Amino acid sequence: MSKTATETGAAVTYSRVMLKISGEALMGDQGFGLHPPTVARIAQEVKSVRDLGVEICMVIGGGNIFRGLQGSAQGMERTTADYMGMLATVMNALAMQSALEEIGVFTRVISAIPMDQVCEPYIRRRAVRHLEKKRVCIFAAGTGNPYFTTDTAATLRASEMACQAIFKGTKVDGVYDKDPKKHSDAKRYTEVTYDEV
Repeated sequence: MSKTATETGAAVTYSRVMLKISGEALMGDQGFGLHPPTVARIAQEVKSVRDLGVEICMVIGGGNIFRGLQGSAQGMERTTADYMGMLATVMNALAMQSALEEIGVFTRVISAIPMDQVCEPYIRRRAVRHLEKKRVCIFAAGTGNPYFTTDTAATLRASEMACQAIFKGTKVDGVYDKDPKKHSDAKRYTEVTYDEV
């Protein structure tokens, strides 16, 4: 059994955190889908933090499989496209659950859209109890509503779970004034305040 930070003497700043991972981060160097070695590496990093005694919530995007905005831009009805994106997040959550449980980390996938045969429905008190039992909670299907990003879902769930910090893992290395993949003159901010955003 792994030891907590208190038992090992390691210093832990936060006892409960939200980790937001973009779906694209699960692709590795591929252009689409899941790259199992990348998912396994991320799972190992999550385990190393969990082994310090930190309670972990996760939200994973679905952009490696489907993006609602892109579907909408191609003529698909926006609400339908967003729901398809939410379903992509469930697939990614299940992949992460599998990778974590393979290395001995107990998890729960909790969906904002009920699908009982696959994962638990979102019930705040139940999710809090899972965290108290040291299970990693992977929140899927965004907020369950179209027009909201998974970043919004991560913020909402972090607030509901009383997380002390949100950490975001993405393929972009910082905050820019515009998309650096599309604009070579994009300016990277080294520091930005809430009011400036």
